Amino acid sequence: MGKYSHIQQEAYEANMQLPVLGLVLYTFGNVSALDRSLGVFAIKPSGVPYNELTPGKMVIVDLDSKVVEGTLRPSSDTKTHAVLYKEWDSIGGVCHTHSTYATAWAQSQLDIPIFGTTHADHNTVDIPCAPPMDDEMIKGNYEHETGYQIINCLNHKKMDYKEVEMILVGNHAPFTWGKTAAKAVYNSAVLESIAQMALLTQQINPGAPRLKDSLIKKHFERKHGPDSYYGQS
Repeated sequence: MGKYSHIQQEAYEANMQLPVLGLVLYTFGNVSALDRSLGVFAIKPSGVPYNELTPGKMVIVDLDSKVVEGTLRPSSDTKTHAVLYKEWDSIGGVCHTHSTYATAWAQSQLDIPIFGTTHADHNTVDIPCAPPMDDEMIKGNYEHETGYQIINCLNHKKMDYKEVEMILVGNHAPFTWGKTAAKAVYNSAVLESIAQMALLTQQINPGAPRLKDSLIKKHFERKHGPDSYYGQS
């Protein structure tokens, strides 16, 4: 076992869930897994088909986006992952996909309204959509700036990344994160489902009301609150 085998295995298993869950096509998407004590993360290599991946092909990168170990080029989104890891000290996994419904909402530049209890089981707020990047940021260090595009949106909306673990990047696609790579993937799957249900809700009833506060509070707290009773203790 190598020094980084544990995060390579974690990143590999997380990445392999993306096609299983229908969140990616071809080589789209990437997941990374961080070892904060070592100051490095493992991430999917760029442009490699999922059926050709192995744990050993996961590229080890430091928090300045420099390759530490591996012969393949890391994901083109590596710098975005690195920014989030550097700025948010409680996360251990980041996931980026171009899943259909979440990406459609991102392209619409709209937040996803909290219409139902499935959404409230995971968030008490609308899923935020970060505004499109300005031209100077696009011309600059684009993937690096995408990390700050995400961070600035949450800060502007006074949202805590520990509570809101998903976002849409305007005109781009979703990013999610969590304490582990597996949790980041879970959040991506949840986001895609919420995005699909929200779209269908608006199609069925364009005037559908936002979920009332009492139901938001009840559903979130029964799963995440101090007296939560969802699942097994």
